[in-house]
Amino acid sequence: MSEQRRARWVDILLLGVSAGIVVGLVLLGNWQIQRLAWKLDLIEAVEARAFGEPVAVPGPNVYDPEEHAYLRVVMEGTYRHEDTAFVKAVTELGPGYWVMTPLDTGARIIWVNRGFVPLDEKEPSGWDLPRGSVTVTGLLRPDEPGGTLLERNRPEIDRWVSRDLGALSERAGLDSSAPFFVDAEHSAEADSWPRGGLTIVSFRNSHLSYALTWYAMALLFAGAVAFQVVSRMRANSRF
Repeated sequence: MSEQRRARWVDILLLGVSAGIVVGLVLLGNWQIQRLAWKLDLIEAVEARAFGEPVAVPGPNVYDPEEHAYLRVVMEGTYRHEDTAFVKAVTELGPGYWVMTPLDTGARIIWVNRGFVPLDEKEPSGWDLPRGSVTVTGLLRPDEPGGTLLERNRPEIDRWVSRDLGALSERAGLDSSAPFFVDAEHSAEADSWPRGGLTIVSFRNSHLSYALTWYAMALLFAGAVAFQVVSRMRANSRF
């Protein structure tokens, strides 16, 4: 009798744990559906910003990293070519560097990613180097402090793996700069360097497949539990 009571208690416990697992899997699926809606809204917003008419750069007290990411902007200023920094990059053109140059707009300094140069084109003598006042059109991007998951920036040896605006400004002796940079569009000759306009405006969207996976796991697990419960009931009815 005690063994039967113990077996029933264990069965009830296992059934409760199984129900909790099924609920957890369903909740994970629901969370992915919520993420899907968020991602679709983000994609729509970014496409509207990135491919619309260029607008003025947000003011110092207006900028919002989420609201203004990939916003197409236009600005005027003078490049400080002597303060250019090179940030490691890999693009569709191969390995090389992003050319980061501060632009003095008169009101403030805004770092500009003038574009990509391959490893063998790092020497500026063969570049397009606009002098005097220039108009820059491009996509607004948020700061990338510190480095990447695999490597850190090393300002002391001028080695950069991310667009860390604070560290770049300090290295160049600038008092301050805008908390964002601009990926410039390519406006010079098609085969000239740096090569702008290489910003990838796309977002991986696998939330629907993840949601379906969680729901399928919940269904399969619930089916397996139901099968065990029915099998146990049939086995007990024979005695």
